[in-house]
Amino acid sequence: MSPVADNRTARGRRAEEAAAEYLKALGWRLVARNWRDRRGELDIVGVDDDCLVIVEVRSRSSTRFGTAAESVDARKRARLVSIGGRYVHDVGWSGPWRIDVITFDPDAAGTKRLQHFRSAVSG
Repeated sequence: MSPVADNRTARGRRAEEAAAEYLKALGWRLVARNWRDRRGELDIVGVDDDCLVIVEVRSRSSTRFGTAAESVDARKRARLVSIGGRYVHDVGWSGPWRIDVITFDPDAAGTKRLQHFRSAVSG
């Protein structure tokens, strides 16, 4: 793996860990991390009150090529809906569910700023 890929992977892990801590602080119960099927991976799956929530975590080192939220394009949204539906089916979830996105973008001082977009993706 290249140094750039190593840095990206490490940044992604740190972002997912920070997002998980944020969600736990909100009182969510986390039920899965990095859940995979043949179509892809779900970063975090949690329960917020009575709603199952699939959380996509995105992080950028700069906004030179757009924000982290902008990186969740139509193709990624469609994949999240597909994989999320598979997860809901596989675990037998019968209640409401949604897909949120948590992003980390650097502010002017270079500090990462967390943003939580609830129900950011719909099917």
